[in-house]
Parts: sequence; structure tokens; C-alpha cells
Amino acid sequence: MELPKKRLGNVLVEAGLITPEQLAQALELQEAAGVRLGQVLVARGLVNDIDVAKTVAAQMGLSFIPDAELRPDPAVARLIPESLARRFLVLPLEERGDRLVLGMVDPFNVFAADEVRKIVGREITPVVVTERGLNKAVQQVYYLEGLPDAPPPARVEKKPGYRVREAAEDAPTVRLANSIIQRAIDERASDIHVEPQANGLRIRYRIDGVLQEALALPEAAHATLVSRLKIMAAMDISERRLPQDGRIQIKESDREVDLRVSTLPTIHGEKVVIRVLDKTRGVMQLAQLGFTPQTLERYLAAIKQPHGTVLVTGPTGSGKTTTLMATLQELNSPGKNIITVEDPVEYYIPGVNHVQINPKAGLGFASGLRAILRQDPNIIMVGEIRDRETAEIAIRAALTGHLVFSTIHTNDAAGALNRLVDMGVEPFLVASSVNAILSQRLVRLLCPRCKEPYVLAPGAAERAGLGLPDHPIRLFRAAGCPACNNTGYSGRVGLFEILTVTPAIRGLVTQKAVAGVIAGQAVAEGMRPLLEDSVDKAIRGLTTLEEVLRVGFAEKY
Repeated sequence: MELPKKRLGNVLVEAGLITPEQLAQALELQEAAGVRLGQVLVARGLVNDIDVAKTVAAQMGLSFIPDAELRPDPAVARLIPESLARRFLVLPLEERGDRLVLGMVDPFNVFAADEVRKIVGREITPVVVTERGLNKAVQQVYYLEGLPDAPPPARVEKKPGYRVREAAEDAPTVRLANSIIQRAIDERASDIHVEPQANGLRIRYRIDGVLQEALALPEAAHATLVSRLKIMAAMDISERRLPQDGRIQIKESDREVDLRVSTLPTIHGEKVVIRVLDKTRGVMQLAQLGFTPQTLERYLAAIKQPHGTVLVTGPTGSGKTTTLMATLQELNSPGKNIITVEDPVEYYIPGVNHVQINPKAGLGFASGLRAILRQDPNIIMVGEIRDRETAEIAIRAALTGHLVFSTIHTNDAAGALNRLVDMGVEPFLVASSVNAILSQRLVRLLCPRCKEPYVLAPGAAERAGLGLPDHPIRLFRAAGCPACNNTGYSGRVGLFEILTVTPAIRGLVTQKAVAGVIAGQAVAEGMRPLLEDSVDKAIRGLTTLEEVLRVGFAEKY
């Protein structure tokens, strides 16, 4: 089949996806940057990769294969080397008689098609795929190529350690480890899980707060892959009986990624979890986090006090650090000395002094906080209040004229006040030093391309649990499409409640009132509970009731 002799830009203009003026501007940028035209158009937000692929396929009379349906035959795909597949963004998918079906991101690239035709020695049938889908398929196909034929982990441990190290440093194992990490970064994963199973090795990524299976590997790959990751993290590869912690730093041009590696012995071998911290990602603005105007106004009033303590509470992974960094960016100015003590340092804000704790060297939250107080600070951020000592130092710092921010693990805002008292801090100190507590959760945002409306029927079980009125309500559900990897969700948004410590609440804290009583008073004074905020976002079509129920809430006030 002869490939069409049109150009991508002309096809997109003919289809009405872009204007001639936009094409001209994109061509100038393409020439200056030396990248493909499609990349420029997608990066500028003029089109998305799926629309480009579908339009090209329709205009040229070719088939389009969505990402979810892209399942190449590994034996056929490996008819060409990986370097050529990545260079020309092509991949053989299957054989049809005497022809080869070739997935192509750019079907106008006749040179790529000719090169593949020469290598495989047969005619090709081109089909159109997205670049994202092709890159995933390339990784999947070439992951296992050349991996050492190692025995299961239990038997590897009986062999000399240097043999495992040699295998771990083989090119296929290095490529496998690098590909797993690179794919996690590309897909915005927050964690990588390398999990030995009874009959294989499972790789999962946590994306938007939910674990998703990314790859299944043979059992033989476990020992060398784990050893390679431990070598990269400067860990002891001969020690497999005890947990270990390590760190990998990746620097690529203007990108810096910090990987925190943790191993844990299980009955099937060592499990590895890697926390992915992209230090070059920008700090979000408070207005981007999902605050309602009312809640944001109350929060801004609390953080702009000259002194006192502001706490952010919620479970692990609820976005507390993101909120605090956005807060510091809001307050950052040349006239203020802002110092943080964190574990780990996830974001870097120019003009802010970030301190990484080092327990092995004796630098913890409490000792770091004491040192910060000798540095003439205006604003202090403590990564987490974990014990009485840290809590007391933070509160006394607030009472002596500093503005202190920190996080604490409780289910709701009112519970944070009780938690400080339970730690041993005197109630009168808590009442007089805390300005406000922000409680938050994260829920996944519905994919705007594929979300489906529906009407919640009267009498549905969700109504009672979420306090919904008994009349028809228009909501949305997750459908799934190639743009969101068929999950139905893309990105996350925050749910918030803010408890402002008023004179009435100070009195309740001094009297050691329970959290429910304090929360009831806060609601009476204008606090919008988390549950109400979450239901409102579901009704507005930002998320689903399933997400609200997945996150879970304490009892209604």
C-alpha cells in the first residue's frame, strides 16, 4: 500500500482542527525547536494526540488503533530493533498474509516505511496510532528482550552475590529498570511497586492516588531487577532479610527527579516501593487546588495573621504538602524569612530555605525546629507534628510571634485539636496558639472527554450515606477512553473544610470538649464540612459519588 503524499499540517487544516494561521505559527516553532509538528500542536493545546491520529487516519483512508487496543505480537514487533522503533515512532504489530501491519505515529514519513520494508523484506500495511500508545507498546515489547535466564529468587540467593550483581548490571536488566522508572515519570505516577508473586513479578504504578497494574514479568526477572534497583539506590544487595532504604537522583537537562527506594522482605522475595518526587514540577497556586470561594477566603484570612499556628490535616496521600507549599508561595516575599524542615523535601520554592531532616545525623523535626528559631524566621513550616516535643516547640514558636505551619494526621479538622491535647500539650496553649485547621482529601477528577451524565434514582442507597435529598439529581459517571487510559479519570482535586478557632471554640478546647462538639460549633459558625464539599463537587460533575465514597468521611455534624 502506497502511503499518501500529504502533509500533516494540511490535513489538520482541511479537517478544521486548526487554522492556517495556527499552522504557520506552529511551523515556525517546529523549525526553531527541531521537533515534530504534532508535538508542537499538542504542546500548545491546539489539538490532542487522539484527535490528530483519528483525523489523519480518516483523511488518508487508514485504520486507527486506540491505545487500549494496541497489543503487538512481540515476535513480530522485534523484527525491527528498538532504536529504529523509537527513532521513527513505528512498530510492527502483526502479520497478515505476506504483509506486515505497521503502527505509525506519522504515516506521512515515507522514509520510515521504506526503512522497515527493507529490514523485514515485505510490503507493509500502515495503521495510525498515538505517540503515547506506541511508546507504551515499545516499552512492553522490549522489556523482556535479552533478560538473563535467571532461576527464581529463592534459588538465586544460594549463589554467590557477585553473580547477581553481574546479572543486575547487564544491559537488558539496566534497560528494564530504566524503562520502568521512565514510564512512571511520564505517566505522573507517585509510587512504583515491584511486587514478587507466587508465579511472577508484578509492576504497579500509583496514578492519581490509585494503584494500576502496568506490567507482568516472569519470576526469573525478580532477583536481577531488585538487585539493579538496590545498586542504583546505593543499598546492600547481599542483604535480603532486612528492610532497607535508599535514594536515587535522576537529572536530565532541566529536570530533576528524586526517587526514595524502600525494600521489604516478603514470603516470595523482596518487595520494592519507589516514591517518585519530581522536584522540577511547579508549585500550584491556592486557587488551583479546588477551594470554594468561601473556604478560600477563610483560609487566606487565617494564613495572613502575623503569628499563630495553621495546621493541615488528613490521611497519607491527601495532598497536605502540596497545600502547604502553595501557601508558602502565596506568602513568599523578599521581606520575609521563610524556613521549612521536611522529610522529604518534595518541592523547591525560590526564596524559601528548605531543610531536609537527617535522623541518622541527629537532625529531626524537633532539633531542626529549635535550630530554625535561632535563624530569625518570620514563617516556619514543619513537615509533620509527630510527637509532644515537636508540638510544644511549634506552639511556643507561634506564641512568641512566629507564623507556624504544619501537618498532623487526623480524620477531620476538629480532631486535630484533640490530638494535640492527647500528645500532652496543655489545652490552654493549644487554644491560644492555633489560628485554624484545614482538613482535606483528594478525589480523582472525571475525564472531561468521556464522562457520562445520569440521574440518581430516588431511594438509591448513596442518598442516605451522603445526605442527598430524595429527588432526581443529575450526576456523572466514569466511562473510560484512550485519553484517560480507560480509567474514566484524569487528575485530582481537593476537598476541604476549614475550622477557624474562634473564642467559642477556644473555650471548648480549654474545657477538653470532644471533637464532635467542637465540629458542631464550627459548623454553626460557618464551617462547610468535607462531606458537603465532596457532594457539591460530584453534583458539579467534577467527580463521582463512587470517588466520594472511596475516600470516606467521618460522621456528619
